[in-house]
Amino acid sequence: MKMNELLLKYGCNPNQTPSRIFCAEGELPIEVLNGRPGYINLLDAFNSWQLVCELKEATGLPAAASFKHVSPAGAAVGLPLDDTLKKIYFVEEFELSPLACAYARARGADRMSSYGDFIALSDECDRQTAAIIAKEVSDGVIAPGYTPEALEILKGKRKGTYNIIKMDPSYRPAPVERKDCYGITFEQGRNELKLEPSLLANIVTEEKSLPENAVRDLLISLITLKYTQSNSVCYVKDGQAIGIGAGQQSRVHCTRLAGNKADNWYLRQHPAVLALPFRADIRRPDRDNTIDVFISDDYDDVLREGTWQNFFTERPQPLSREEKRRWLDTMSGVSLGSDAFFPFGDNIERAKKSGVQYIAQPGGSVRDDNVIEACNRYHMTMAFTGIRLFHH
Repeated sequence: MKMNELLLKYGCNPNQTPSRIFCAEGELPIEVLNGRPGYINLLDAFNSWQLVCELKEATGLPAAASFKHVSPAGAAVGLPLDDTLKKIYFVEEFELSPLACAYARARGADRMSSYGDFIALSDECDRQTAAIIAKEVSDGVIAPGYTPEALEILKGKRKGTYNIIKMDPSYRPAPVERKDCYGITFEQGRNELKLEPSLLANIVTEEKSLPENAVRDLLISLITLKYTQSNSVCYVKDGQAIGIGAGQQSRVHCTRLAGNKADNWYLRQHPAVLALPFRADIRRPDRDNTIDVFISDDYDDVLREGTWQNFFTERPQPLSREEKRRWLDTMSGVSLGSDAFFPFGDNIERAKKSGVQYIAQPGGSVRDDNVIEACNRYHMTMAFTGIRLFHH
């Protein structure tokens, strides 16, 4: 049953009471089918819902997002998974529908950040997608509907307290939005800008090649950035975000953070990582953390401490920095979006290390020439969109 108000346990923190969401006019566009979502859960739900709807509209494919603290940890569309991705996303044993592929990709790109996520699905949640969600640590999900089988699976999660929200897909918010800060009301027009291929027409580099898959991936990057706390940069490959740098004060720190996440995603596919001799009783989150340590430069310290027996049946040899670099040098065809202009060419230098070949950014910096020159040096294709995508 719909209502115009939903009382919450508390706000961002337990001391922030009272707390509620409400519509000044009309009914709330959601039904809580199970659980008791909190303030931050609902912020994640409404931001991620907008993201997956735009991804589906732009690509024609089912979309999913994994949100944490009002920014996406992952976002993807429902392209099939190869055997390697199935393995690193822990979905080898699952039957995969297109929507299930979308969520496996969204969850799997940055599994550490996605731990305890809030999920958004563009389409009705099916049994296959619910089965994957049931295996992951997650706070809740928002979708336009749920099949009876999917709803039954999800209601059994977290001892029956899992947050399941049904969203009215016909809901359209008012064109002007408001929020309060320190007792003062801010008002602005909603960011209704449609992100379409025409925004990528202004290619400013010597390299003009922009294949169809790169157009798709750049649009996924820009749409993801539209709902990511700024400053933000997003790396995308094969229909999924593989590295998102959110909420940094410096743009190059966004580029480094997102690039490091993209590198980790690719290093998880290294044959040595795929062959790690894990103990059978290792839980998924512990396996994720262990892989992250294994591909980091700190793994030698873990080996010296002798704690490898807690995770492995035998001690694996760590990858050297040179081995990791050689593997990363084989990554290519990555697309990168930025929510505002790059002020320096150092962003391009960092992006190159993670296989970036296609870039979309607003342009407009006094150092645009320097950034273009850096792209030309590496034969990258860069488009100036002319639009900024700040989100706060």
